[in-house]
Amino acid sequence: MQVERYSPRIEADGGVRSASLAMYASPEPIAAANGALWSFLRDGLRQEGIHGVPDNLNVDLAYNEVWFHPDLLFAQTCGYPYMHSLRGHVRLVATPCYALPGCDGPNACSFIVVRKGDPFASLEDLRGATAAINSRDSNSGMNLFRRALAPFARDERFFSAVVETGGHVASVAAVTAGAADVAAIDCVTYGNLQRFAPDRLAGVRVLARTSSGPGLPFITRASASDGEVEAMRQVLRAALVDPAMEEVRQTLALRDIVTLSDADYGRVLVLEEEARSMGYPQLA
Repeated sequence: MQVERYSPRIEADGGVRSASLAMYASPEPIAAANGALWSFLRDGLRQEGIHGVPDNLNVDLAYNEVWFHPDLLFAQTCGYPYMHSLRGHVRLVATPCYALPGCDGPNACSFIVVRKGDPFASLEDLRGATAAINSRDSNSGMNLFRRALAPFARDERFFSAVVETGGHVASVAAVTAGAADVAAIDCVTYGNLQRFAPDRLAGVRVLARTSSGPGLPFITRASASDGEVEAMRQVLRAALVDPAMEEVRQTLALRDIVTLSDADYGRVLVLEEEARSMGYPQLA
């Protein structure tokens, strides 16, 4: 497939784009598989004529800084920041489908976890508890969680406190340690921990699951041409069938990719509006 070249500036100065797969980067087998996946994608993109493809994933920038990088080539984001702040700055490439409990094609839910031994039997029992969230702009850790709790909120509140941990794995640790009573953990992170670091889940149990929403899409910069985006999709599809990538696919539980639109990701805003209409505009 012939792909339109990058800008003359990039061709002239030999500039290198940024690539990141930091959204699902632990436990260690996942990080290693991400590196192997990128090696395959890197070589494939170069064969397709793409310039500026980096040798390795960028680990120097935070995952959310990469999204706004002016020379972004390839990254993964969350549907909530995509709908609120990234549209116009990036293009959707494809949404991965994971073969893990709670995943349904490109859609995924979150598991609401509490400490083992705590008496919570229902979501309503959590009233007045302390919640852990990975960040305020997370669909899985906040938006799906907020929608699940909205029917039980009173005067725009439900919890006594909400702590931000910076990541789903850290939210699990906060619940285990008693720094929080409950958290919503996206099913991919939960499945990866269950397979490769079950000790981290030993202190929690699943109380409920949220509704589903579109999963974390792969993205590129807004100025990428249609040809470049299609090249990325073609190389991703090749990774799904290449026999040499079987172990990588199994480790990542990666079984397919689907092309979703802004309209598909609009469900993120629907869930947000539903919570707001129930009198629960913020997770609090």
